[in-house]
Amino acid sequence: MNLTDWIGRSEHVCDTATPTPYAALSATFDREPTRPEAGTPLPPLWHWLYFLPLVRQSEIGPDGHAKRGGFLPPVPLPRRMWAGSQFTFHKPLCIGDALERTSTIVEVSEKSGRTGKLVFVKVRHEIRREGEPDVALTEFHDIVYREAAQPGDVAPPPKSAPATCAWKKRWVPDDVLLFRYSALTFNGHRIHYDRKYVTEVEGYPGLIVHGPMVATLLLDLLRHQMPDAQVLSYEFRAVRPLFDINTFFVCGEPQADGKTIHLWAKDHEGWLTMDATAVIA
Repeated sequence: MNLTDWIGRSEHVCDTATPTPYAALSATFDREPTRPEAGTPLPPLWHWLYFLPLVRQSEIGPDGHAKRGGFLPPVPLPRRMWAGSQFTFHKPLCIGDALERTSTIVEVSEKSGRTGKLVFVKVRHEIRREGEPDVALTEFHDIVYREAAQPGDVAPPPKSAPATCAWKKRWVPDDVLLFRYSALTFNGHRIHYDRKYVTEVEGYPGLIVHGPMVATLLLDLLRHQMPDAQVLSYEFRAVRPLFDINTFFVCGEPQADGKTIHLWAKDHEGWLTMDATAVIA
């Protein structure tokens, strides 16, 4: 089977930006859970509350994701992670909007790493609102598939996070926080809630904090510190997993140009776990 045959495959999904998921994520992030009125702009990345993966229970694979094949290629490697994303925000998405998302696989590549074979899949999402021809949001999603953990595997050396920052917020990633985010995004991936599976099957020390949630918390920090800023673009790269067994921090530092914001997450030991950049107006 040639995985590159999946390049160019696309799917089209429609949804409506309803207020309850917005209020529920606000509560999850310890903000006031008020249901917003129609026309309220969605904060950046909160579109992930919509276009949920509605996979029938009989079509779920052993890791809690949809069985391999279908839209995404049937990569035979067992471990799947969200490696990073890039976004361009052309116009706001608002509560009450009828939304359309067209997703296309733009790249599939195979590589070898220190722990074996890797497969990278890049997906482009284009979201339009209210039947408009122009794209409101362009998103590229990078997925990496890895081989199962083996005895004697050597983890890549960690990288220190920046020593100083202008903004910092501490988070405690307990089971309830991870469950609520999984539920809001209809994410059945067992690494986020099934401790026996994640430790005994995939070989991690604890439940894995969702990469998209960390990426959203970074922008939530920016939103709290600069409530009037308009995010024009954003990109993040997952560097190292975060686990529920320890606290973590989201940090930010405006750059000298006044438009670029460096954002990052670090674990309780100060190791960099996510690196991100936002450009604001």
